[in-house]
Amino acid sequence: MPSENPSISRGPAADSFTGGGRPAAAFHLDGPTRRLDPRINAYRPDIADVALAGTLFAPHYAAPMPAMAGGVAAMMRKAASTDAEAVSQLLPGEDFAILDLTGGWAWGFSVHDHYVGYVDARLLAPVVPATHRVHVREALRFAGPSIKAPMLGTLPFGARLSGEMRDDGFLATGDGFVHARHVVAADTLSDDPVGVAEGLLGAPYLWGGRGADGIDCSGLVQVALAACGITAPRDTDMQRETLGTPLPEEARLRRGDVVSFPGHVGLMVDEDRLIHANAHWMSVVIEPLADVVARLQPHHDRPILGRRRLYP
Repeated sequence: MPSENPSISRGPAADSFTGGGRPAAAFHLDGPTRRLDPRINAYRPDIADVALAGTLFAPHYAAPMPAMAGGVAAMMRKAASTDAEAVSQLLPGEDFAILDLTGGWAWGFSVHDHYVGYVDARLLAPVVPATHRVHVREALRFAGPSIKAPMLGTLPFGARLSGEMRDDGFLATGDGFVHARHVVAADTLSDDPVGVAEGLLGAPYLWGGRGADGIDCSGLVQVALAACGITAPRDTDMQRETLGTPLPEEARLRRGDVVSFPGHVGLMVDEDRLIHANAHWMSVVIEPLADVVARLQPHHDRPILGRRRLYP
């Protein structure tokens, strides 16, 4: 954790990129540094988010520089290496706040959930406000406004795009053309997170994934709720502690309830069935909650750690 007795400086992120710094702005911090969750608070031994300047000591503080994932999804990693463990994923068009840029890697946090990690800087671009959002599992990106034009690539559910809708039924973006049936206005919201999750049935399980190439359990819950205007944290323990309101043991489950397990989470499709992305089936599936509990019981005293209701 950052030193408790450093030489403090404050300045824009660019100063930190070069190792420089401006003279310290006057401020006073009383008491010991309190431990913060490093998953959602951006600090390292050498630098910290300027927003934490009143909370902890660090040798340098950096003001975030805005960026976003470009035309492809970008994995967020625990360290500045392609071999490092994935911790999350930026979908195309999602914002990322850069605090440090070294050796081709950007360190900072995803703006929608403040999750901290490293991103290959080549996959980031200047921020452009989104006009549309992909609302199907996978949208095709064409070289021209025609289904017969060469396909340039695909875009995952939740990808955010900036473009102009043409009369011929294609959204024209700076990176190609997307059919109108694959997108909705960026501010369009769904009213059923389970229905959103069902649209991702069969997607492969991918640790750290949020829909591009694959998805993990908390990623599925997060993107399904985001499509309904509900902000959810990234990890299973965070979701277990913050989403909705706790249910008493005797309460019957219903569609949309969040059920948490040791290191796992899913959404109830109805009173008895769960939709979840899991490494057992290596995909997004719907199965009886009782089957999930039965698999966990030999290894855990409490297979179900929490049951929470999103809607009254």
